[in-house]
Amino acid sequence: MKNLKRMESAFMSEFEKVTTGLGEECGVFGAYDMDGGDVAPSVYYGLFALQHRGQESCGIAVTDTYGERKVHSKKGLGLVNEVFDEESLQELKGNLGVGHVRYSTAGGSRAENAMPLVINYVKGILAIAHNGNLTNAIELRHELEYTGAIFQTTIDSEVIAYHIARERLNVKKAEDAVKNAMKKIKGAYALVVTSPRKLIGARDPFGLKPLCIGKRDNTYFLASESCAIAAVGGEFVRDVEPGEIVSFTKHGMKSDKSMAIDPKKQARCIFEYIYFARMDSVIDNVNVYHARIVAGKALAESYPVDADLVVGVPDSGLVAAKGYSEQSGIPYGMAFHKNSYVGRTFIKPKQSQRESSVKIKLNVIEEVVKGKRIVMVDDSIVRGTTCANIIKMLKKAGAKEVHMRVSSPPFLWPCYFGTDVPAREQLIAYNRSVDVICKIIGADSLAYLRTERLDEMVNELGICKGCFTGKYPIDPPEEDIRGEFDK
Repeated sequence: MKNLKRMESAFMSEFEKVTTGLGEECGVFGAYDMDGGDVAPSVYYGLFALQHRGQESCGIAVTDTYGERKVHSKKGLGLVNEVFDEESLQELKGNLGVGHVRYSTAGGSRAENAMPLVINYVKGILAIAHNGNLTNAIELRHELEYTGAIFQTTIDSEVIAYHIARERLNVKKAEDAVKNAMKKIKGAYALVVTSPRKLIGARDPFGLKPLCIGKRDNTYFLASESCAIAAVGGEFVRDVEPGEIVSFTKHGMKSDKSMAIDPKKQARCIFEYIYFARMDSVIDNVNVYHARIVAGKALAESYPVDADLVVGVPDSGLVAAKGYSEQSGIPYGMAFHKNSYVGRTFIKPKQSQRESSVKIKLNVIEEVVKGKRIVMVDDSIVRGTTCANIIKMLKKAGAKEVHMRVSSPPFLWPCYFGTDVPAREQLIAYNRSVDVICKIIGADSLAYLRTERLDEMVNELGICKGCFTGKYPIDPPEEDIRGEFDK
């Protein structure tokens, strides 16, 4: 049964790649009820709201700040509603908790890699949830191994956990241990950590990964996105700033911004706004829905076309399509039915079966597109397989023309910070012109969002454009980190 679940989980990850082009990130959620109430239900619903960020595995760890220093945890492969039921949630007693949903970009799809990680050490117990990738994880892991560390997983999050635990031996407060660990780790991270009496959140100095604060009555929350705060009936307080460490105790919230860098050097992942985040989230004071509208309008301004209907590829292409429609005056329509109830027991598709996999997820509404010239808007083109199949489906349904517009620039470089952009050789835009790509995917025309217009989406916030330009905010690792750490 365990092997079957692992196979199903691995399939689901592959299935999402096939049908969306991109793999998703991870989601983190923390809760601290100062009045002593159980937080597991809130963490559960918070993770549910973040399910779009990862479907491979999930977990919750809780402790009681008023009782013995013991952590109760449950995690496993699968979706949130598959791993947890009412009975298991009732067993998770505690007013301080952390949760995680995972999509693997480094470390592999294994049950032992599910988070949160729970570390027992001299000072007590740490539970940690992490979104992001470290660029120096391999070096740090080797250093720890040569000093006696024994790793139980193949994920870089365990490297962070070890460093926090070791630093805690030399400082008075857990948040200081987090800060000292941050001085050693490099890369992208949003961390939620629980010590026996504290909830701690930390964000990398570049702001590559999002993290925000919420509050409901006397309960504080930390979450990857504001939509998760809303899901538990909380009020959004603010974003954790890049390089900031926040801590929550029975005395309230404290902030440490000593790790912050010059705002001009900050580099938020632009794909949070293009693809990863839910459209109802707000990240660093930028409404994700608005950002996608802006991208769609920019596409229409730069690349107009005579057409009868603008459609978006669900889900992340829908809002950009609406923006294109508003700017161009071409009517907006719904051309696809998305099957939101795809089970986890389908046979993993081979390369030759990927077209069928797309049809499982999406189906064209023939009445909408027949006889029409279509503008199809999507968030990205990675390998090109998916969009080629969708264009073929539209034309088979009777579309006279399909003009593809992409709300991101061409992928030309891999990502090392938690976005599952593959090696350059696997990217369709690598060494190919737009005209050549257009022919490969079978579109009547193709245009990408111009790189210089990305800043408009985020009100000129500092963003990372590395996967488009090859210029990263941090030097990329000398060896590929986007696999397992197995020897």
